[in-house]
Amino acid sequence: MHSAIHDTIATVWRLESARIVAAVARRVRDVGVAEELAQDALVAALERWPLDGLPDRPAAWLMTTALNRALDHLRHRQMADARHGDIASDLEAMEAHVVPDFSDSLDRRREDAVLGDDLLRLIFTACHPVLPPESRVALTLKLLGGLSTAEIARAYLVPEATLAQRLVRAKRTLADARVPFELPPPEQLGERLASVLEVVYLVFNEGYTATSGADWMRPALCDEALRLGRMLAELASQEAEVLGLLALMEIQASRTAARTDREGQPILLADQDRRRWDRLLIRRGLTALDRAQALGQPVGRYRLQAQIAACHARAPRAVDTDWKQIAALYAELMRVAPSPVVELNRAVAVGMAEGPAAGLAIVETLLQDKALARYHWLPAVQGDLLEKLGRHDEARAAFLQAAASAGNEREQALLRARADGPAPTGNRSTARR
Repeated sequence: MHSAIHDTIATVWRLESARIVAAVARRVRDVGVAEELAQDALVAALERWPLDGLPDRPAAWLMTTALNRALDHLRHRQMADARHGDIASDLEAMEAHVVPDFSDSLDRRREDAVLGDDLLRLIFTACHPVLPPESRVALTLKLLGGLSTAEIARAYLVPEATLAQRLVRAKRTLADARVPFELPPPEQLGERLASVLEVVYLVFNEGYTATSGADWMRPALCDEALRLGRMLAELASQEAEVLGLLALMEIQASRTAARTDREGQPILLADQDRRRWDRLLIRRGLTALDRAQALGQPVGRYRLQAQIAACHARAPRAVDTDWKQIAALYAELMRVAPSPVVELNRAVAVGMAEGPAAGLAIVETLLQDKALARYHWLPAVQGDLLEKLGRHDEARAAFLQAAASAGNEREQALLRARADGPAPTGNRSTARR
């Protein structure tokens, strides 16, 4: 019985913790304190529910308990320093109205709108540029993903103590910098939204292809990124890049079941059984992409990547892929968000559309780029193109170089296997996506 109640508490907390932390943070104006008070409510549930039974509305119980903790916190702060008029005003407002009773649908809609704004504030706070990228990722997963410190540490293959210190430093930095718990002003919205989207994208990419460790994918991280992306799409439904990122992640995630074999070994895009792609996720992704296009806003990096993913999703077979269109989209992506990695992906597409010699010409210019000196997919693509040109000894050397640079064990094995023999099909490319 107690085990079932604990499972229910874990489920409710995973679903509602972000909203609870956000609602409390708006009152106490400190993300670190808000998380502690929300955790107090969770502890209270773990103590009370096994004795008293499940409340009728578990999420509302947790919210009310957390907000009561916030009310006590503000009272103590006021007693400690009566000079803070802002605390007094917050306290007065909370004492008058701690949490609505949802007695009618209008109250519920109003509170849903307030909670939506609170979640946006929490997202923008956790992803504030004052924090380094790794701290933004960790704090976002902790506050908005509902993941424990141990779960995040396992996902990123760092010691739990290291991750805990990173979270403590992040919350202290936000407090010391007096980062306000509010939506950024209009003139800063674009820059700050870009930071938020970058964090979600980093989380998804680490789940889609792990940078290190024994597993090629970490599906739990993909799931959390998708959850954050869907949340953002609800809260910022008129932002084309938000919808573009969601579309990209939905389409990419649709391939999860086809990306590894029974032993967990990677299966590259051209060799995947497309019958195993999740059609529901593809439809969701294409719908989000259509919504982004309909907004008529300037094209951005995530929408362009979603269009590339859509080209693959729409091709019934690998041989049906419109590589000319993909190459054109990568050229446009180089204009919008230039980077050597984008250019490398363009080389793959050009190699498929115009022949391996054309792709290799682009790769050879990238070999001089210091930014890609340790990027293992550069020699991997080089090896693939050399192999197609019949230059097998050079291809083998490139694949071995790629394997030596790869941090993920599954990728190392894949690249060593490529070094041992030619690719089995004429259409095969080194494209992972």
